[in-house]
Amino acid sequence: MESRLKVLGHPVHPMLVMFPVGLLVTAVLFDVVDTVGGPDFLGEVAYWNITVGLVGGLLAAVAGTFDLLAIPSGTRAKRVALTHAAANVAVILLFAAIWVVRLNADSRGAGGALIAIELVALAILGVSAWLGGELVDRLGVGVDREAGLDAPSSLRPPAATQRIGGPA
Repeated sequence: MESRLKVLGHPVHPMLVMFPVGLLVTAVLFDVVDTVGGPDFLGEVAYWNITVGLVGGLLAAVAGTFDLLAIPSGTRAKRVALTHAAANVAVILLFAAIWVVRLNADSRGAGGALIAIELVALAILGVSAWLGGELVDRLGVGVDREAGLDAPSSLRPPAATQRIGGPA
């Protein structure tokens, strides 16, 4: 299944995903360093990383929705894509809540409770990123016209292809 939203022949969604992922991960790293005694400006930089990461995440979500809607119902790809989308919505909502708390705070630093929420959001983001990789690399969604939309999970061991008594 080929992506319906392309620029110069390349699917847009995978191009947009890297920015919010990188910005949100970096924001959490900056918040952790700020909390354990790093330079004071890191909390402010983390806040702005979250701000831009949320905007990028929303743009990536719009592009991903085009691909999601094109996946045929009843396929493994559709189930994986819906889980991927739900996880991304959860990540966006968690970081948006963190952003709102920090918006009018005296300090843009995160502190313990917000960092705990950020770490939960990053764990969900990691699962979602793996699911996105499964969609593209295993199921060919968005990149391959002849995608195997019901291919088994990449976590399953491959079927035995070695002949008994044959070369290893």
